[in-house]
Amino acid sequence: MSLRVLIAGGGTGGHIFPALAIAGALKKMDASMDILFVGAKGKMEMEKVPQAGYSICGLDIVGFDRSSLIKNMALPWKLLKSFWQVRKIIRAFRPDAVLGVGGYSSFPVLRVAQARSIPTFLHESNAYAGKTNQLLARRATCIFTGAGGLEKFFPAHKIFFTGNPVRESICATRPDRQQAANFFSLSSDRTTLLVMGGSLGARSINRAIDQGLDRLLEAGIQVIWQTGKSYAPLAAARVADRPGCYTADFIREMEYAYAAADVVISRSGAMTVAELAVVGKPVLFVPYPLAAEDHQRVNAEQLVRKQAAWLVPDEEAETSLVSRALALCLDRSAQRSLSEAIGSFAVRDAAQKLATELVKQVSQ
Repeated sequence: MSLRVLIAGGGTGGHIFPALAIAGALKKMDASMDILFVGAKGKMEMEKVPQAGYSICGLDIVGFDRSSLIKNMALPWKLLKSFWQVRKIIRAFRPDAVLGVGGYSSFPVLRVAQARSIPTFLHESNAYAGKTNQLLARRATCIFTGAGGLEKFFPAHKIFFTGNPVRESICATRPDRQQAANFFSLSSDRTTLLVMGGSLGARSINRAIDQGLDRLLEAGIQVIWQTGKSYAPLAAARVADRPGCYTADFIREMEYAYAAADVVISRSGAMTVAELAVVGKPVLFVPYPLAAEDHQRVNAEQLVRKQAAWLVPDEEAETSLVSRALALCLDRSAQRSLSEAIGSFAVRDAAQKLATELVKQVSQ
C-alpha cells in the first residue's frame, strides 16, 4: 500500500521549491503515493503548489512580525485556530509521515503529528537552524540537513545530511547560452548580469540597480532583473526604451536565467545558494539583514571564507553594489575562480537522498 505524506511549510520560494523537489522525488519512487501540502493562506505556496499539480490546504496563521509588536496581537488566536484546522486535516488525510520544510506554518502541523505519534521529519536548509525546527527537533524521527555542523542545534543521532533539494528543471535542464539569451531577447555575446532578490524581491538591491542601471548599460552589460511584485512597475518604467534589459516580478524559467548569466547578484537564502552552486555561477551576495537568526549572512559567509562568493552588506548596497558588480563583470579571471569554487559545493541528488531515507524510515 502506498504511503500518504503530508508536507508542511512555505512562505517563500526558499521553502516551497525544495518541498516541490522532494514531492517530485517521492512520486518518482512511487507514482501512486498520496501527497498533500499544508501552507499559510495568502502566501505564495497557495499559488505555486497547485501550479505544480499538488493539492494544498491553507491555515489561518501568521508569523511573528519583528517590525511591529501591535501587529502580533492576533497571533495567539490565529495559532490556536491553526491547531484546530490541522487536527481536521490530519484526521481526514491520515498521513503515514509528515515532513516540515520550514516556515511558521510547519509548526502546528508537526506538533499535532508528533502528539499523535505520526513519524515526523524536518528539513533544515540553513547553516544556522531556525527556531521552529529547533523546537520540533526533540520529537522528530529524523532531521535532514542542507549544511554541516548542525549538531549544536539538533541531536546528532537524528541528523542525516542530504544537501538542499534543487528544482529538477535547474538540475536536469541546461539550455545553451544562445537559447537562454534569445529567451530574454538579449545578445548572447555580451556580458549579462542576473539580479534577483529572492521570490519576494529585495528593496535595497532594487534601489541599487535602479540608481546604477545607466552605469551598467554604458559599460556594455546586459541586465536580467527579477524585482518582486512591489517594485515591478517602477522597474518596468525604468527599463522602457532601454535595449539590453529584461525585467519581471518573478522568473519561472530560472534555468534560462542562470544559463544566460555571467554574474549574479542575489540574496543568500539557502536554496538560492544551493542552486547557484549547481549552476556554478559567480555571485555577489547581499544577505537579507532581518532573516531569522541572521541565517542569510551565515550562509553567505561560509562561501566567502572559501573564496567562492563576494558579499556586500545590505546597508552598503545602494552605495557600493553596482561598483562591485561592475568590477566582477569586467574581471573574467575572478569569474572563473568563483565559478569553480562555488561549483565544488553542488549537491544534485539531495531530493532523491531525502525521499529514499524518509520512505526507508517510515517503512521500517
